[in-house]
Amino acid sequence: MNKRLLSRYSLKFNPFSPEIPAAALWVAPPLENFRWRIEQQVGEGGFALALGEPGTGKSAALRLLCARLGELRDVAVGVLTRPQANLADFYRELGELFQVPLCPHNRWASAKV
Repeated sequence: MNKRLLSRYSLKFNPFSPEIPAAALWVAPPLENFRWRIEQQVGEGGFALALGEPGTGKSAALRLLCARLGELRDVAVGVLTRPQANLADFYRELGELFQVPLCPHNRWASAKV
């Protein structure tokens, strides 16, 4: 979308672009509830799964969650860039994100690290 078209409709960003800043996204009450539940779970550990049909806002919800968790003290947030990779590549990327020496061939020893 060009700047002329954006200014015509008083838009700061292309509403269909995946690069919209997290601060510009609207947070619906169910999404705020999801973010709060995940934030409360951070201290206890665990994981969460976001699933749904294409176009339902999973990526936007995770971007908002990443922004919220990034504000917390003593919390490291990492974004996997190649989720479709095989298991060994997944462990390599995970180790690189959090500066932990993980060995894909020895998952038990890596889990202890």
